[in-house]
Amino acid sequence: MTPGLEVKFAGGTPTLTDGHVIEGYASLFGMTDQGGDAVRAGAFSAGLRRLADKGDRVRMLWQHDPARPIGVWDEVREDEKGLWVKGRLLPDVAQAREAAALIQAGAIDGLSIGYRTIRAERDQKGRRALVEVELWEVSLVTFPMLPEAKVGRKDSDDLREVAMLFSAAAEALRKE
Repeated sequence: MTPGLEVKFAGGTPTLTDGHVIEGYASLFGMTDQGGDAVRAGAFSAGLRRLADKGDRVRMLWQHDPARPIGVWDEVREDEKGLWVKGRLLPDVAQAREAAALIQAGAIDGLSIGYRTIRAERDQKGRRALVEVELWEVSLVTFPMLPEAKVGRKDSDDLREVAMLFSAAAEALRKE
């Protein structure tokens, strides 16, 4: 398994009979993505409230493809670090079974958000700060715009730990 990857299986066994439970951070506040955007704390809250008031939910897609839903997000919430999601890959969906196998093998672990910008501001360096967004979907992806957005990502300390492990491994290889 990938360091920092947490995959939980409903029923305690690695099958999709009850759904493959996944969780992690789909967005981390204040971190600039590869497109130059950073999400501010609170950016999702109004949109999530509006969805809940309508009885609607954020969709779980495969690679941002609206024709390929693969599961359901049972919990989507902001905390002090970012947008945390927890959901189930659906066992009756072939792409979900493939996604579960890829996650379990460590071949894929990215999460990415699909949204509409409601309000944004530019900072002193010209980067865009997303102040309010309407969240449509969170996808499992191969390459997330925010590389730190991962299935099983508990907090940014995990990233430091992984970086230290890679550095130690690289140093050990250089000595051989």
